[in-house]
Amino acid sequence: MTARRLRASLKGWGGVGAMAVALAVTALFALLLPLSSARGEGTAGIGGQGVARGTQAKAGSCTDGTAQDKSPAPSGDESGDTIAAIKERGYLSVGVDQNSYRWGYRDPNSTKKSSDLEGFDIDLAREIAKEILGSPTAVRFHAIPTNQRVPAIQNGQVDMVVRTMTITCDRLKDVAFSDPYFVTGQQVLAPKASDIKGYDKSLAEQRICTASGSTAHDKLAADQKAGRLASSADISTTVPNQLDCLVRLQLGQVDAVVTDGALAASQAAQDPTVELKGNTFTTEYYGVAMKRGPEDLVRRVNQVLVDYVKSGGWQASYDKWLSPTLGADSPSSKPPTT
Repeated sequence: MTARRLRASLKGWGGVGAMAVALAVTALFALLLPLSSARGEGTAGIGGQGVARGTQAKAGSCTDGTAQDKSPAPSGDESGDTIAAIKERGYLSVGVDQNSYRWGYRDPNSTKKSSDLEGFDIDLAREIAKEILGSPTAVRFHAIPTNQRVPAIQNGQVDMVVRTMTITCDRLKDVAFSDPYFVTGQQVLAPKASDIKGYDKSLAEQRICTASGSTAHDKLAADQKAGRLASSADISTTVPNQLDCLVRLQLGQVDAVVTDGALAASQAAQDPTVELKGNTFTTEYYGVAMKRGPEDLVRRVNQVLVDYVKSGGWQASYDKWLSPTLGADSPSSKPPTT
């Protein structure tokens, strides 16, 4: 997939710097949206080609991104204490992003009085709320930084996180995951004029930004330790939210960003001076993260995902939000059949 295909111009944003300012302002008062306004108010080698497809793995044979041992609940099965508590409360509490363009974000150019959260992940969260509670608006969104996704689940701040979160064996020790709902891979983002070619020796002596607590940072640290990434590459710059890396790149504080290709493509669409460099070099499976222990919510979400794909809802959301940056052809991004 070429950088040209992955990039799309974004008119009227005035650069991601303006977007970041707008989002920072809204973040001050929009950490929690009230219910009444819920709607308004696996690893490939370096240089691997594209995004690989995975095979579902079960407990006891964990492979990053595909491990899941909780089968979908039968359609209509609402049994379980966790779901019962959510129903009694009357709303679903979901941790999301509000600054990832086309995934979970607020459009600063919106003509509405209040800019709604929207995007691919937001659509999925609303679908889960609709299937469990009967209404896509029965959801309260919490804006959560990348490095706070796991703590937010563990301390009960949210019922689940739907926030471009990659399933890994290490994370499965701390949280439970649904089956995958999206497939992508790590990729390098850098200025068009840069000599960086991709995830290769051209990263030597370059300053690379990643989000703290991200699989991108873990990958770079592991590869540098193993000698697969130049020891002169500076990977010390980490930020709480991934968009902050793009701001650092624009300010000249770093030379490259490493993140999921799906997110990098959206960032390239926001800034015409940057582009994706080289191919994806990992396989990342996004999952809905939930608390470990009770399995009824995980199984219910798995069934929602099955139905969401079969009904065409997944494809409709992809076409609306992601095709402008990832292209109209979605098979490589669609989750494995569960």
